[in-house]
Formats: sequence, C-alpha cells, structure tokens
Amino acid sequence: MGTELPDQFPTTAGWRAFPRYPDAAIEALDPRFEKYWIMQSAVERLYTGCRWSEGPVWFGDGRFLLWSDIPNNRILKWEEETGAVSVYRKPSDYANGNTRDAQGRLVTCEHGARRGTRTEHEGNITILMDSWQGKRLNSPNDVVVKSDGSVWFSDPPFGILGHYEGHLADAELGQNVYRIDGETGEASIIADDVLGPNGLCFSPDEQILYIVESRGVPHRKILAYDVTASGREISNKRVLIDAGPGTPDGMRCDVDGNLWCGWG
Repeated sequence: MGTELPDQFPTTAGWRAFPRYPDAAIEALDPRFEKYWIMQSAVERLYTGCRWSEGPVWFGDGRFLLWSDIPNNRILKWEEETGAVSVYRKPSDYANGNTRDAQGRLVTCEHGARRGTRTEHEGNITILMDSWQGKRLNSPNDVVVKSDGSVWFSDPPFGILGHYEGHLADAELGQNVYRIDGETGEASIIADDVLGPNGLCFSPDEQILYIVESRGVPHRKILAYDVTASGREISNKRVLIDAGPGTPDGMRCDVDGNLWCGWG
C-alpha cells in the first residue's frame, strides 16, 4: 500500500499517514495529567515556515486559529475544516500576544507600533493604549481580558532591543504590567516589580493573576498575585514555580485551574 498523501490532506495541515494511538510523543509525567490526555489524539504540526510563532488564539465560532509570526511581521490563520493556512494580517506591526474579549473581538499586543489594539467586528482597528503619562510604551507582549471587560497586558522592552521583532528604540518607561478599565478606558500600572513581564493569565475564579517573569534571577519564574476584591489591583506577590533551566512564556489557565505553558 502506498503512502502518498491524498490531496485533501495538504502537508501544511500537519496530516500524517497511519497515526498510532496513543501518540508516543505524549508522556504523562504525573498521573494527574492523565484525565486530560485524549488517547485517540496525536500531536500534529499545523504549519511550518514561520520564523517565530507566538500568541495563538482560537476562534471556536469560526473554527479557525490565529497566531503571530513576529519577525515576518504577520498574523496567520489556520482553518480547521480545510487545514488551509493564509495570511490574516500583514504587516501586523510585529504583533505578539493575542486574545479575545467577551464580544469575541481580537485584542493584540504590537511590538512595532508599541501599543495594544482591538480589531472590531467590522475589521477596523481601535487603539486601546500606546502611552503612559505622555511616554511611549515599550513593546506590549501578552494580554488577557478579564470578565469585567478590563484588559491586562505586559510591557517588557523586547521589541525595541533591535530590528528583528520590532524597531530599535530607547525605553521611555519601566517594565510594567498595565490594566485598562473596561468601562472608562482609564489605564493604571498594576505591577512594576516583575523582571521582564511576559505571559499572564487569571485563575478560573479570577482571584489569582499569574505572570511569567522571563528575566528572573537566576531563573525564569511564574509569579502569582492575589486580585483584590475591587478587581482593580493585585497583592501578595509570590513565586509559584521556579522554572530552573526552563523557559516558560505564554500560558493560559483551564477551567480546573491548571496552567498550560509554552515551555522551551
């Protein structure tokens, strides 16, 4: 029997002939993981050809995935039904982190324009924030939207350190994590003590905010903060995970409170 791939399964969709289950590429290091392991599934490569992929965000209502290819200055789109990959936005202003708000709109961190934006349903782009007290942001990195509509994002300087993932520039602000109020649009600094703030997410009840400290000494860390009763501030900083030689980056929390982290 031949092993040629049928036309309806393009190689860019990551289709593999004769998959075997369970996939040997998946290993449960802790028995608590096994309840989340779908044994009749396999690791698939959806696409190749990116220089550096970040910020995946799933549109379940449209059955497609968007993600950022930062150095190539584009956002790509993968369609579940066909496996086709196309350019969603180019130039993307060196987009990095992406998420959706409660209205299903795309919220994006842009290194190149040094701002956070929202893509409206009609396709036009709204600038959420590009400066703080008259000074330009560094290079917004990752973003999460709380149930009250507030937008929380990290702002390290990675996108202004050279021309590979943004534009070389001097930092005008410290490395902060910001909150944009969902009703008034008013911005505030909610953390200024994180070395290289990167990925961030909330626990399911939104009482804990997790932040990746990507320039932590001597190792990267995942920090945890309590969200105050008002939902506008955080307190009680603590180290949840010392990553050792690992490199956690983007992350999300599932309905059971587990953190799923991109980990180099």
